[in-house]
Amino acid sequence: MKPHFLYYNLHKSFWKRIFLRICVSKMITYLTGFYVKSFVSKIHIKKAVTRNNIDLNLFRKTTFSSYNDFFTRQYKNITFCKETSFFISPGEGKITILPINKDSIYSIKQVNYHLSDLLKNNTLPSLFMDGHFIILRLRPIDYHRYIFIDEGIQKKENFKKIKGKFHTVHPIAFKYFNVFCENTREYNILETKNFGTIIQIEIGALLVGRIHNHPITNFNKGQEKGFFSFGGSTIVLLVQKNKVIFDPIIMENSRNKIETKINLGEKIGFKINI
Repeated sequence: MKPHFLYYNLHKSFWKRIFLRICVSKMITYLTGFYVKSFVSKIHIKKAVTRNNIDLNLFRKTTFSSYNDFFTRQYKNITFCKETSFFISPGEGKITILPINKDSIYSIKQVNYHLSDLLKNNTLPSLFMDGHFIILRLRPIDYHRYIFIDEGIQKKENFKKIKGKFHTVHPIAFKYFNVFCENTREYNILETKNFGTIIQIEIGALLVGRIHNHPITNFNKGQEKGFFSFGGSTIVLLVQKNKVIFDPIIMENSRNKIETKINLGEKIGFKINI
């Protein structure tokens, strides 16, 4: 596929790089966010529903005040594997599971970074050595609300929000802008009942106005943790070693650099009893 004119020969054009910076600036993001929250943006809903075969009867309401209202729609009922030993997906999208070690440099959407850079913390990564790094990529057509994967507790003092700049999801632009190091992201440490200490990170991509995490201390499995406003989004989970055996198909796909489609609340692994 031929690159968009904005990305063609991007590395050779100083002015295109400047223009791209403007296009992904907070002002452009704000204006886009303002538009998708306006009643005028409703004109895009019918096309999105038809193109993606979305059954609106599954949701709490079938009419929406704006495209963002449609984008953040809620299911009438959340279905998830209730068995306490099952590790479930916090959201809907494409999943990859990778190993964690002290030298791990992760490449996601052609962006390379170390775990400490993602967390802006040099000590937390040591808790997850030899564990698993789960990436859940939410596409625009996916459900943009996410749930807790287990019962447990999260403390307000462990919550961290890292401000950043939003960038395009085009592969060529990734070569020049570090998306995860510049994107807004939030994370907290989840002390779970069945799977030990987990860190869940929500990462906003281009045009996501905000990450909305509910102010919850004690949580239950399947309870809504939060949601993303309009735009593409990603969730990362850090899981400690010897806590979970993950689905062999997902693991094999991940080794072959293939994402696996997963549903909200679907089982992706099970607890290791030691």
